[in-house]
Formats: sequence, C-alpha cells, structure tokens
Amino acid sequence: MVYPGQEKSVISCKIKKIDRHCTCSVVHYLRHGDHQGRTTEKGSTILTRTCGSINHRNMKSPISCDYLRTPFALKIATFFFIAVTFFYFGKHWSDGYTQLVFFTQTTDPDPNPNRTVSISPNHNKFFNVSALIDHSNLTPPPPDSIQKLGVVNENGTMSDEFDVGGFDPEMVDDWVNETQVNTQDSSSPDSSISVFVITRFGLCPRNMSEYIPCLDNVDAIRKLHSTEKGERFERHCPEQGQGLNCLVPAPNGYRTPVQWPRSRDEVWYNNVPHTRLVEDKGGQNWISRDKDKFKFPGGGTQFIHGANEYLDHIAKMIPEITFGRHIRVVLDVGCGVASFGAYLLSRNVITMSIAPKDVHENQIQFALERGVPAMAAAFATRRLLYPSQAFDLMHCSRCRINWTRDDGILLLEVNRMLRAGGYFVWAAQPVYKHEEALEEQWEEMLNLTTRLCWNFLKKDGYIAIWQKPTDNSCYLDREAGTKPPLCDPSDDPDNVWYVDLKACISRLPENGDGANITEWPARLQTPPDRLQSIKLDAFISRKELFKAESKYWNDIIASYVRALHWKEIKLRNVMDMRAGFGGFAAALIVQNLDSWVMNVVPVSGPNTLPVLYDRGLIGVMHDWCEAFDTYPRTYDLLHAANLLSVERKRCNVSSIMLEMDRILRPGGRIYIRDSVTIMDELKEIAKAIGWHVTLRDTAEGPHASYRILVCDKHLLRA
Repeated sequence: MVYPGQEKSVISCKIKKIDRHCTCSVVHYLRHGDHQGRTTEKGSTILTRTCGSINHRNMKSPISCDYLRTPFALKIATFFFIAVTFFYFGKHWSDGYTQLVFFTQTTDPDPNPNRTVSISPNHNKFFNVSALIDHSNLTPPPPDSIQKLGVVNENGTMSDEFDVGGFDPEMVDDWVNETQVNTQDSSSPDSSISVFVITRFGLCPRNMSEYIPCLDNVDAIRKLHSTEKGERFERHCPEQGQGLNCLVPAPNGYRTPVQWPRSRDEVWYNNVPHTRLVEDKGGQNWISRDKDKFKFPGGGTQFIHGANEYLDHIAKMIPEITFGRHIRVVLDVGCGVASFGAYLLSRNVITMSIAPKDVHENQIQFALERGVPAMAAAFATRRLLYPSQAFDLMHCSRCRINWTRDDGILLLEVNRMLRAGGYFVWAAQPVYKHEEALEEQWEEMLNLTTRLCWNFLKKDGYIAIWQKPTDNSCYLDREAGTKPPLCDPSDDPDNVWYVDLKACISRLPENGDGANITEWPARLQTPPDRLQSIKLDAFISRKELFKAESKYWNDIIASYVRALHWKEIKLRNVMDMRAGFGGFAAALIVQNLDSWVMNVVPVSGPNTLPVLYDRGLIGVMHDWCEAFDTYPRTYDLLHAANLLSVERKRCNVSSIMLEMDRILRPGGRIYIRDSVTIMDELKEIAKAIGWHVTLRDTAEGPHASYRILVCDKHLLRA
C-alpha cells in the first residue's frame, strides 16, 4: 500500500538478445490519498533510456537509470522555462496598440447542436496601418543595374532578337544502340517459337541522314526496265518487312532550325550541308552561302530580280488573277528552293512546291528547312497524289518538263489537277527565245493546249498564261477523232494511289462541282459542293458532319493554345496524318497560328482530298504502311487522331512510328489521339525510339475511351 506523500517508481525493460542490452522505461507515479484512505492518480511521467548489460536469465544485475542528471534533460527544461517566460511577457506587457480580436469563446455546459458562427469583433472596424509605418526610413529602390546584352544586327545596331542555334542540353540524349532481345515464348506449345522484344532501336549509319525509303531504294531502281520517262524518280518502296528499322541520325553540327519568318531568308548550313545548288544556281539568285548559313535572296531562273516582282508581273498580265482571293491554292512544278511559294504566303496563297529528287536533290529539303510547304514528286508515269480540280493556279518556271511528249500525257495530268477555270503559267525558253528548235516547241504547245480547249490568254516577255474551261462543252464540240479523247465516264479522276497516267481528258462534273468555289477566306468554313460526292457511310447529314468536325477541332485547338501554350512553341511545319475534312488545319488558321499543315488522307479511309482543296487547304493521298515522300527532319509537329488503331490491322505500328521519327525534327512533338486499348503498346514503342512520352486525358475526362499520347523528340547522339 502506498500512503499519501509516498512515491512509486516502476522500471520496465525490453531485452534484446542480440546485443545483450535492454531498453528501460522508468514510470514515475505521484499519488495522493483522499480522506477515505483511497489513492488517486495525480499524474505520471514516462522517460526512456538505454541501460547497460544485464543478466538475461535471472535479471539480478543492478540497472542505473539516473536520467535526470543528464545535460539533455537540463536543455529541455531550460527551453521550456524560456518559452513560458516570453509568453507571459508578451501577453501582459502590451505596447498599447489596438489589438485584433479574431475569436471569442464561451463555455457552455449544455452543448447546443444548432451552433452558429459568431461575428468577429473586428467587423466594420478600420485600422490605419499606414500610420504605423515610419516613412522617414523609406528610400526609393536603386536603379536597375543589370546590363542588357544583345548582338549587332546587319544595320549595325544592338538587338536582343537572335537565335543561339544550339540545342538545350535537356533536348540532347546520348543513345546507345541495342539489338533485339531473343526470348522463348513459354506459353507456346512449340518451344522453337521465339518472341523478339526490342528494348531500343539503334541509330542508322551516318550516311543515311537524308534517307527517303521509297525514293532511295537503289536495288529496286536498278531492276527497272526503263528510266527514260523518269521512272527512277517515282516511288519504289522496300518490300514488307525490309523497311526502315533504325533511327535516322541528324548530320554533325545539326542546330535548332531558324524560326519563321526569318527562315524564309536564311537557314543553318549544318542542317542541310550541301553546296551543289550554290555552285549551279548561284548566278540565278536562288541561294548563296554566308559563313555558317545559306541565304535565299528570293530569285529564280526566270525571275532573278525576285519573286515579288515576278508575282506582280503575273497579276498585271491577268487582272482576274487575284492572289489571296480567287487564287488560294497553287502548285509549283520544279520549284527549286521554293521561293515562288515562299513569297506567295504573304499574299494569303498556299503553294504545294514539288520537285524530283534528282541531281539537285536537296531542293525540297531546303524548302522545308525554310518553312515552306513542299514534298518530293515527279511527272513521270503515274498520277501525282493530288485530286482532280485541286489547284487554282499551276506554275512551271523552267521546270525542264517536256509537256508535249506522248500525246501530251504530262499536260493532261496538269489538266486533271487544275480547277475548272484555273490558270496555267509557263515561264520557259520556248515562250520568248526565237531559235528554230524552241519555236517548234512553242507551236507544239499551242497546238496541244488548243485541243485541250485551254484559252490562251496572254504572252508577255518570258511568261505565257492559259485558262482551263469551266465545263465540258468545248470538249464535246471538237471534231470526231480529235486527240486526246475524253476519258471514259467510269474513270475516277480522284483515284491517284499508284494509278498510271492516262492520255485522255478528265471530264468535269456535269453539275459544276469544283468550279463554283467561294473566295478566300470564306471558302475555309463553307461546305463545298463536292462534299456530296465523297464516298461515306452517311448520305444525308454531310454538311452537319462537316460543321461538327470543324467545331470539334476548333474547341480542341483552342484548349491546346490555352493550356499547352501552342503559340509559344513556334510550330511551323505541321502534318495531320489523318486529316478527314481538314478541321484540324482549319482550326490552326482560326487560332492565327503561324504555321501550315500538310493534310494526309490515308488510303484506308474515304478520299476527302477534294473537300480539303475546295476549302483552300493542301493535302496528299498516302498509305502509312509505306514511307512518306519527304526528307528526314522536316516537320515540327505530327498529329495522328484515330490513325494507329486503324492502321494496326494492316501493318506494323512500329514501322509507322519509325517513319514518324524520321520526318520529325529534333525538338519536335507528336500528338497521338487514340483508343486506350492501344496506348500501352504505343508507349513502349515510343520509349524504344527514344521519345519522351506523357499520357494525357482528353476533355471527356479520365474515364473516356480515348487518351492523348504526347511525345517529344530529342536529338540523339551516339
């Protein structure tokens, strides 16, 4: 029994057999008795310390737990005493200022379930905070002492607008080539079956830095029976399973491309390190080299004084050619470095600039590096990959094409792609030179265009211009047996994928579709007449589908601009890999993004190319099971919506994504909007390629059946 005033201490130990030490807890009780002799607990204190070695068997060794004399306990007590002292002085020695009262509290023995929030006593009180500040000690901040730096521009003045040209170190990855890992499929009854898992795709050899799979297939070109009609410049893709299986490297010294609009006039030499065009075309004002850059003065073979003067000349010849209104979409054949199309952009005209990969094979690469729409293509034996009535104007300036060969089959291809009432502009030696051979070529051209019912409008200097008829009446009024004949009514002029050229005149639609186009910019949002001719599952609500797609992409792009800061990314060359009606490209125009879009219509879906061109956009037919006809590193953004889940049924998804990597610039970005069921596979392939991936929810939320895979491409160095 413990009497009042007595103390009781209890020591408990936890024995650790490994180190033969115990942890002792001293529980100190202070008990006080009441008048009836019972004891009540007043309080307790628990302290813990480590004790010395003891005897585990009989616990007879003495234990010293004299903890209160340790310096640590004295420090704790001192700190507690100081804290209480400061609290006491702070509460009772007020300096007399009005004190803010935040809460009042009263003790209610009977709790009320319907409690209310009391209003602060400071409600409607005003405190003069400014009077509490000693303004005599306030001094104005010192002037900005930071010295701003810049560079001296061409005018000799200091400018802070310049490109460093190098990559951010975070955008450069060291890459180690790894081969495929061969593992056995344990789930297969046949143990000889192997599963190949790619951990990383390796870098291709350095000499493949400008590799275009379907145009550089040397073995296939060598097996051609003839090349006299330009067959070697057409597509000859590797057989299935023998395509690209590595990452195309950038050339040594590759730098961040110069941004538009400066890129129209200059690009880095190391990005396209070829001087053949400088050597061959230097005197024609195409291109020149200035130290570490190529400069583009804006000239051409037939317009050495500049593209702007040349365009003004055309507009004065035919006042009906109103660039940016009636003339919106143009094809430039044999484009060189695409200065013609580059200067048309400032007149609200978008130009598809094409040239073959010939002895001047880097023309298209220069054009795309400048930020001008272009792709490799050639007039040879097959139809070009553009629809009928696509272009409002077609231009050939010394494009070195014999338009009258084989009964005019190449000019008939121009006629197929030229819009009803469109213009053909020819600037070449037969137009203005008076040599016998050249005069014969001119007469042949006049004769052929007359049989095509083209109206010869005017010849001025070195330029001649024709206009295509708006209907079939002239064709039907020709004498019987006149060549070339009209194509069979069963011929589809919009069928272009691996279709041979035909020596016949493509008929114009009897209902006038394609001829009645609204002027730019209204035509961008106007459902065109040819919308009704597209082979779709829907037959009634096509205009509603057109408008719904436009609104859908307008909302999405607006959110990208707002949330993902697309205007700050400086996108220029953009590709929509499954374009539909062109709603994605139209939305970029609505958002005033300084970019252009190559709209790709896959062969696996409906051919919507006519609608795209009628809207004032450009595009091309393509099969994503094959490579695209462009140089590596030519696009800043690739957009693929509902594409890979469809194409996976036809070909290997990894081959498509390797092609995407080939044509994407280092520092570029990919947006893959597709089904949740395919996202895991796409992420693994993307990581094997070396992309930095982020999976995002769509606007429908985390439970939607679609996701967005955002991939960033870094510059890989071995």
